[in-house]
Amino acid sequence: MLLVELLAPRVLVELGTYRGASYCAFCQAVDALGLPTRCHAVDTWSGDEHAGYYEDDVYEDLRAYHDPLYGSFSELMQMTFDDAAPRFRKGSVDLLHIDGLHTYEAARHDFETWLPKMSERGVVLFHDTAVRSRGFGVWELLVELEERYPVFRLEHGYGLGVVATGERAQSLLPFFDLPEQQLAALRTLYGRLGERLKLVLRLAAQEQLLTAARHTAAELEAIRSSRSYRMLTPVRKVSARLGALRAPPAQP
Repeated sequence: MLLVELLAPRVLVELGTYRGASYCAFCQAVDALGLPTRCHAVDTWSGDEHAGYYEDDVYEDLRAYHDPLYGSFSELMQMTFDDAAPRFRKGSVDLLHIDGLHTYEAARHDFETWLPKMSERGVVLFHDTAVRSRGFGVWELLVELEERYPVFRLEHGYGLGVVATGERAQSLLPFFDLPEQQLAALRTLYGRLGERLKLVLRLAAQEQLLTAARHTAAELEAIRSSRSYRMLTPVRKVSARLGALRAPPAQP
């Protein structure tokens, strides 16, 4: 929300959307702030070796949620990143989120392919910059980019790299110029906000389970209190006795 508010992107593109958690967060920010931003999610929705491979229902479920809420300013582009790139003019993208295959080679290819599309106020986000296992190499690319561009890192969760590729981007996002002590405090703040959000979601899930359990208990009690249930009590007792007679004898 803060990034979208400060940057006020005219065009926002996400490469690699999967179920749409981060992309719908972008769209929610655009909608809540009343911005004229055009949003584009690019994905084949077939998966890869890091996200896993999945069926068409992932795309269909996302579209069913996305279209009524954000369809007026956002589109889901079911295609490869390379196929989508020619559809955007040079220098037209203000905010790009790269979250595709996370190998060093793939991330670098996506960055270099889309860099000409970035505007003078362009900012590129890289997800999973804190992961250094299972062939993830985004962190390595981010180290290289720090030699060419201002970079801001968030280390909590799986990590997020914020790269100011445009000449005006650094002035639009003041955290690029913060002293290290304030940057550390900002990272701590966002880490704690992230943990709080996870706890809130976990609590909501537990409350749903508890509500479902209470509903089931209430239904069961209603059944037990019903006239038909009481009338069948003798039948249940006979069935229980027959079941006991049919049971095999206990082993010594």
